[in-house]
Amino acid sequence: MAKAFFRLQKFLRRTQFLLFFLTAAYLMAGSLLLLQRTRLVIQQGSRGTSTNQAPPVPDGMAGVGIVDPRTLQNPRPGPRLLVGMDALQEPGMDQRHSPRWLVSRNSELRQLRRRWFHRFISDQEPMQTAGFKAMKHTAEHKGTYMGCFSDDSRERTLKGAVFYDLRKMTVSHCQEACAERAYTYAGLAYGAECYCGNKLPATTSKPEECNSECKGEKGSVCGGVNRLSVYRVEELRAGARRRRNVIYRGCFRAPENLTDTFPASLIQPNLTVEMCSEFCSKKEFPLAVIQGRECYCGYPTGRFSLHDASNRLLCSGMHNASSAAEGKYCLVYQTPVQDTRCTDRKFLTTKSKVFVALSSFPGAGNTWARHLIEHATGYYTGSYYFDGALYNKGFKGEKDHWRSRRTICVKTHESGKTEIEMFDSAILLIRNPYKSLMAEFNRKYAGHLGYATDRNWKSKEWPDFVNSYASWWASHVLDWLKYGKRLLIIHYEDLKQSLIPKLKEMVEFLNMTVTEDRLLCVENNRDGNFKRSGAKQKDFEPFTQEMKDLINRYILTVDEALRGRNFTGLPREYVPR
Repeated sequence: MAKAFFRLQKFLRRTQFLLFFLTAAYLMAGSLLLLQRTRLVIQQGSRGTSTNQAPPVPDGMAGVGIVDPRTLQNPRPGPRLLVGMDALQEPGMDQRHSPRWLVSRNSELRQLRRRWFHRFISDQEPMQTAGFKAMKHTAEHKGTYMGCFSDDSRERTLKGAVFYDLRKMTVSHCQEACAERAYTYAGLAYGAECYCGNKLPATTSKPEECNSECKGEKGSVCGGVNRLSVYRVEELRAGARRRRNVIYRGCFRAPENLTDTFPASLIQPNLTVEMCSEFCSKKEFPLAVIQGRECYCGYPTGRFSLHDASNRLLCSGMHNASSAAEGKYCLVYQTPVQDTRCTDRKFLTTKSKVFVALSSFPGAGNTWARHLIEHATGYYTGSYYFDGALYNKGFKGEKDHWRSRRTICVKTHESGKTEIEMFDSAILLIRNPYKSLMAEFNRKYAGHLGYATDRNWKSKEWPDFVNSYASWWASHVLDWLKYGKRLLIIHYEDLKQSLIPKLKEMVEFLNMTVTEDRLLCVENNRDGNFKRSGAKQKDFEPFTQEMKDLINRYILTVDEALRGRNFTGLPREYVPR
């Protein structure tokens, strides 16, 4: 009996070991398979190529506000596409006449958005590295250390310009940025923030209170908590600064009382543009106004809005005494100094009761619209994504959780039913798909402010990109028209052409009120830091005729859908192309 029991015990031990071994092997095999599949998905996303074929599109549109003459002259047989209100109804229609891209849960578009998000995140590190390389050359620029000063955010002295860089801020980078804008002093705080101005802060602090190490330069001090490490920009660069970034704004009719309109003035024989600009820059005014021997400094205001420019010939001979005596016209120049009346921003003090989206297709000007909204309202905007490059440009809402409701609105490129219905209302920003596709392609290969190279445009990536993203442009608008609860439609082209009226619409939609001077300040800073730089190709046409036919049909579809919801149709410049 004992022998039999011993054998049974031995068998059970072997069985336990065998079960343990099989369980471990099963788990390891499953883990390896999961890792392999995950790597495959990421690799496909990083390559940016799409295996999706272009979805069905309409070949002809009857009763559409925008008409493509090629469609009327050369009708070709093709799959029928239901548009307008029919396209916005719940998917229960005959699937033979219902293209997949009109359905919000279209799996292909959802995969495309996921790949875009993966590429968006993976692109951040190379862009930040590139920014670090660009900063290296400024290391030789050294200023004079003036000391540690108290920094009051409500009464900040160095408020002429503000820059952030959470990872790569250095003393040289801050000094160079302030020097390029003709400021005398550069101040650093919190190890990552840079402030510029022409006056030293009034209150000094103990040297040991400036104890924050620069994020991009070990061993260097970049201020502290409510403390500024202040440097004087080197004088040898002063001559170059006087002539830098002075922009001619035009010839304007002078206000009736110049001294009441402009807070600072100078009378100088043989007055030059450089003299007046330097004087106004020192006074920290963005406008330099010249009339004969007189120089005035100030801001755009209701009495001097810079909206109605006159013929430049009326200002010819302005430096002549007899012409100046007439006092009818004046020359206006933009100095390197920023208009600081609308640069102060903060988070909402109480959570917003209305959850508002700022929605657009990628490349449609969402970042620029955020810049305008933030400076007009004085409140930060949030983002469904985190973009470190934008945070470094001053968009502090990037770091805040997108559902915190501490921001005035939230940027999103999402267009699924669930994602749309989370918001109570939305500003839907629409841009010409030709421009949007090119802008997003530029961002993909050269960041927010660069241009893709000729090699990028001629690669196989570009046709695949257009084939996939063009349908996303259309479905994005159609989904928001279908599921959005309360919408304000803003066309990017209208916003550029009539900035203040359109910006007023957006501000009122956000239930905010702003002063006219603040709106004029936004207009004066309309571009911010978001104009692309680098070699832009002239007379460059990257779209083939096949691409144009595809995009034009999507344009006609979206146009009819907008009109079907009693919105203004797309601007006529969209097609024909």
